Amino acid sequence: MTTESTRQEASWVDTFNESMMRTMGQPLALLTHGRGAFVWDENEKEYLDFLAGIAVNSLGHAHPVVIEAVTRQVSTLAHVSNYFSTRPQLALAERLKRITGAGAEGRAYFCNSGAEANEAAFKLARLNSSPTRSKIVSLKNSFHGRTMGALALTGKSDMQAPFQPMPGGVVHIDSTIEALEATIDDSVAALFLEPIKGEAGVIDLPAGYLARARELTEQHGVLLILDEIQTGVGRTGRWFAYEHDNIKPDAVTIAKGMAGGIPIGSLVTFGWASELFQRGMHGSTFGGNPLATATANAVLAEIEESDLVDNAQRKGIALHERIAALQSPLIADIRGKGLLIGLGLSEPIALKLAAAAMDAGLIINAANESSIRMAPPLIIRDLEVDVFITRFSEALTAVGYPPAPPLSL
Repeated sequence: MTTESTRQEASWVDTFNESMMRTMGQPLALLTHGRGAFVWDENEKEYLDFLAGIAVNSLGHAHPVVIEAVTRQVSTLAHVSNYFSTRPQLALAERLKRITGAGAEGRAYFCNSGAEANEAAFKLARLNSSPTRSKIVSLKNSFHGRTMGALALTGKSDMQAPFQPMPGGVVHIDSTIEALEATIDDSVAALFLEPIKGEAGVIDLPAGYLARARELTEQHGVLLILDEIQTGVGRTGRWFAYEHDNIKPDAVTIAKGMAGGIPIGSLVTFGWASELFQRGMHGSTFGGNPLATATANAVLAEIEESDLVDNAQRKGIALHERIAALQSPLIADIRGKGLLIGLGLSEPIALKLAAAAMDAGLIINAANESSIRMAPPLIIRDLEVDVFITRFSEALTAVGYPPAPPLSL
């Protein structure tokens, strides 16, 4: 006999399959509301959200700061187009120059997403081109977005295949210092890097890679453009991941966690890179609108005033230690920094593990068949770490790789 909940599930699944464009896989659940690090589906099942909208919901769900900022701003101005400026837009530009370290010479461009920010960065790279300097270098297995320019930068041939030919001039290299040294010369206009490859399964670059990239790009007049869309805004335990290596890029792209769920993206330039774009070369109707920028200002202020960057560092260390202590034979390695965490699996059952986690009330992501990705809200406390360990242990047991039994005293 069909239950009411089964009928409801069939109804929304049917509507999705009949009405939504076939660009993504079928959703895992129909979520209806959230609070903090937890969300609930239409059947009121609770989930601990350790993906945070793919590193977007920095303050979790229904945070009072976000609610207040959206409510206040939408009651005055939500949109004015790029023929005008607003106080929230200017305040956010100044804030981003400060927290990125771009300083007085820095400039900010606003758009609506990470892919759009990388599209702007692609055009910035072309502005550093010449007949003898035309190559744009990115990494194999990288991800920079799905729009055409961003997809050309993305080092995943299977994603590119249906849309060939890509915008030209992009070269993808191995993520080794040796490949970097063999490639960066006076023929290169820009080097695009993710400090940590998020979509690839949270893959760290080799030790010293960013520092060497900075040395080589400065030596050859190459723009160093860092995609911090997933790693930025405090996620790795620093405002931006390049701070771990004590370097500054020529440009950085930012999105995801900046406004806690309200769509926004930004390209921030440093030094001489700030002089490349001229008036009329790029734009966005919605980019930098007062609703998004006011919310981003409020979110970034809350992250700063509540020491959530430090919280990400501390909770990231705790999660690494607690996961390692499980001693499950399925977990081959633990990657990432702060609250961007990747688990390498000893067996290609990441989809099965993520499904078992959903059953246990835990949202994690199978980045590929052998990697789990986690990006919980920056607000998580010891309570959420404890709940995660309990539910993740249930998922490990369900797939046949239970944690080691606790040591007896």
